[in-house]
Amino acid sequence: MSSDFEDEVAGPGNRIDENSSDSGNFIEDEVGGPGNSIEGGTAKAVVDYVARSIVESPDAVDVTAKQRGEVVELLIAADSNDMGRLIGKRGRVIQAMRQLARAAGAADGVKTTVDVLE
Repeated sequence: MSSDFEDEVAGPGNRIDENSSDSGNFIEDEVGGPGNSIEGGTAKAVVDYVARSIVESPDAVDVTAKQRGEVVELLIAADSNDMGRLIGKRGRVIQAMRQLARAAGAADGVKTTVDVLE
């Protein structure tokens, strides 16, 4: 018996196994999540993904995580030509990335901050 989700989204012939061990969370599966040795791994993965998605030189992006007491500080280094894209008009892009990092960090039970290195 198929559900509406399987019929509309997954398509015919694409069966969804509810007992599968695949979490369906690409960020957690690839970088963060349980067993990851980096505190705030999910937040780091989110920031890295977003930063690489908006710059012209994604290979030059490097996100590092530093533990500062109870807070994980995520530092973004990128090509100097991409700084404007990372910060955005009136800092809106970096503020949005900070919000995403806070939400992702909260999922791991970690407080996070995000800064751009110049």
